Amino acid sequence: MLGVLYVVPTPIGNLEDITLRALRVLKECDLIACEDTRQSLKLLTHYGISKPLISFYSYNQQNRIPQIISKLESGQNIALVSDCGTPAISDPGWLLVKSAVEKNIKVETLPGASALITALVGSALPTDGFIFCGFLKRKPGKMRKELKEAKALGKTVIFYESPRRALKTVELCGEVFGQNAQICLAREITKKFEEYIRGSIAEVLENIKTGKACKQGLLGECVILVKGGNECG
Repeated sequence: MLGVLYVVPTPIGNLEDITLRALRVLKECDLIACEDTRQSLKLLTHYGISKPLISFYSYNQQNRIPQIISKLESGQNIALVSDCGTPAISDPGWLLVKSAVEKNIKVETLPGASALITALVGSALPTDGFIFCGFLKRKPGKMRKELKEAKALGKTVIFYESPRRALKTVELCGEVFGQNAQICLAREITKKFEEYIRGSIAEVLENIKTGKACKQGLLGECVILVKGGNECG
């Protein structure tokens, strides 16, 4: 009998943000595939869960997938987790899910924490339609092209950014969307210094540069949301 691959979201900061079902699956599964076993161990220890762990991240997934599929085919139930949030959303996972489906292995995806959805709901930007870009291209020219394409769809544009690049990325958004376009920079979501910096791009840039926002510094992973459309400028 084939095992089941469980896709299990984990907290994006606050350890209380995990479902009862997720905890039960982690306790009952035979093996947990983790983006970083050290990070996952912190969560598991907090909830008194002890299970065999296997690393599964972007640079070893090609080798790990056959191993995990073999274990599933032998009847083991395996939980897939990332460091935080829902696996396969800008994290390793979709190739494993694809491989499991191709082998007719049951995949159960649990609902749970997701930084992009949490940020969208709290952004005060339109939620009736949005486009998620994950992490943008690193080179400014490619990033500009990606932002222009997303803007043309007229939806709220969402992407992840590191704190050390966030300010320059917001400045680039001003060039692409226009200084009056509405933007929200959400950082440290669910954590002690959670902050939503909202307003026009010009206002948000001023608030960051003058220290009115990010009083602890521009730290923590950031989610940036911009209202797209031709009216942006």
